[in-house]
Amino acid sequence: MFFKNLREELDSMMRRDPAARSRLEVALLYPGFHAVVIYRASHGLWRMGWRLPARWLSQVARFLTGIEIHPGAVIGRRLFIDHGMGLVIGETAEIGDDVVLYQGVTLGGIAPSINSASQIDHKRHPTIGNGAIIGSGAQVLGPITVGENARVGANAVVIKDVRGGCAVVGVPAKVVISKDCGPEFLAYGTPTGDLPDPVARAIAELRDQVTAANERIAELERQAASRGTAADDETRADRASLRRHAEG
Repeated sequence: MFFKNLREELDSMMRRDPAARSRLEVALLYPGFHAVVIYRASHGLWRMGWRLPARWLSQVARFLTGIEIHPGAVIGRRLFIDHGMGLVIGETAEIGDDVVLYQGVTLGGIAPSINSASQIDHKRHPTIGNGAIIGSGAQVLGPITVGENARVGANAVVIKDVRGGCAVVGVPAKVVISKDCGPEFLAYGTPTGDLPDPVARAIAELRDQVTAANERIAELERQAASRGTAADDETRADRASLRRHAEG
């Protein structure tokens, strides 16, 4: 079973990396593969209660690969870590099957360091759904959920849930593709087609709201002016009536 799983990991990396020429090349030269294999061992120690040896083994992996995976994280099958230098996966992170993570990604927590004892065994890190792709440098922070087949663009900062099939980019991350992205591979999780600019879209929406508000204000001013004119006419009529009554 162990060797079958290793072969599955190797094959999944070869399918998603055109630079991979053979299983032997991946096994010998890919730090993402090394980090995943060592994580599997350290996670087994962690589940058996051998916490210190598990952390020591994860630090060995960090030293050798530049990839830091806490042994308490829960990771599904066929995780592909491409390049991977500087990648960090926190203790309570959960990752589904067929996920792709690039270099510099952080699956981190946002809880303050004060009173850290109260945060032990509490969910602090993200949950990543099956088939998701997290682009290089992306920061996915807090106990949020990135849905199945979601795409997180490079250098995005994600602090809210991402629906399955959506693509998000920017700081903070905004949805640029709201329809199903599908299971197709998307390098670095970043759409490269003609995409709407979320900042420009927000500015356009604000401009429309300001225009509508100005039109409403102008309408209210016209109504007020009309009522004022009617009141002036009524006042003048009353004065004329009083004048006639006095003269009579």
